[in-house]
Amino acid sequence: MSSSALDYTVNVGVSLGPVFLFLAALIFLDSYKLVKLREVVFTIVIGCLVAVVVYFINLFTLETLKIDVRVYARYGAPVIEEVCKAVYIIVLLRSHRVGFMVDAAIYGFGIGAGFAFVENIYYLQSISESSLFVWIIRGFGTAVMHGGTTSIFATMSKNYADAKGSEHLNVFLAGLFTAVVIHSFFNHFFLPPLISALSVLVSLPFIMLLVFRQSENATRGWLGVGFDSDAELLKMIITGNVERTRIGEYLQTLQTRFSGETVADLLCYLRIYLELSIQAKGILMMRQAGFDVPPDPDVKAKFDELQFLRRSIGKTGQLAMSPFVRTKGRDLWQLQMLQK
Repeated sequence: MSSSALDYTVNVGVSLGPVFLFLAALIFLDSYKLVKLREVVFTIVIGCLVAVVVYFINLFTLETLKIDVRVYARYGAPVIEEVCKAVYIIVLLRSHRVGFMVDAAIYGFGIGAGFAFVENIYYLQSISESSLFVWIIRGFGTAVMHGGTTSIFATMSKNYADAKGSEHLNVFLAGLFTAVVIHSFFNHFFLPPLISALSVLVSLPFIMLLVFRQSENATRGWLGVGFDSDAELLKMIITGNVERTRIGEYLQTLQTRFSGETVADLLCYLRIYLELSIQAKGILMMRQAGFDVPPDPDVKAKFDELQFLRRSIGKTGQLAMSPFVRTKGRDLWQLQMLQK
């Protein structure tokens, strides 16, 4: 291998290696392993495509508005780049495809890794004469920054969405603002390049550690409380002891609004939902304990029956069951997880 080829290979490794190693660490530390490798790869590809789109947006903006490059790098580029990177995360969250904050962190860092990959490849091709020090800064600083800001946006947005029980666009504003501010601060170069890179490298693992800890605590609480309450309600329905409870009183009031056949469908709908909910939480508990749970062949039949009953009871019946059948946020995601 020639000297120039060896230098190029080293530069590629130094400029791209850290961000992908960090992403691999996030995946390894995730005890639930809910984000599949193919999903991570697809997210990285999306990040690459975002980088291409952003390149043309930035080029068009600079040529059209005649903005000074340094001013644009500090105030314009952070907004454009973080908004574009955030789009796919918003799609994932609003379609209930992200279960926990850890998953959001992995998806966010995957987008940033793909973005940094294309950006650094571009600079490797366009900057012919540069020292290894430049690529160390880009690899340990800029590339990790891109992954970190999108990961922070994703985790903050997931946290707010869970807290508010909604995926309305306003839950994404705080995370997006934080990502833009961090990106802009990094681009101001208040600190020497090496110090900036080191600060990113030191602070980001600390932030991710807090995210993992909060996510683990929230997950354990949700699994424990949700599993117990679902199991208790299912037991009451199966044993027929539901009539003497507040839930039974509520269900009895439905008899004045629905026919006897519809009330039976409502109870059947609730029973199947609870069975699936308990099964999903059980799988998560098994995964946390290190066990790999094989797919259940009966799940599809249960979902088919659930869909049939959903159509049978109609919108009004679904609204009547909403106090027990939770179809938002993490509770909806757990059902989608079973269908994968």
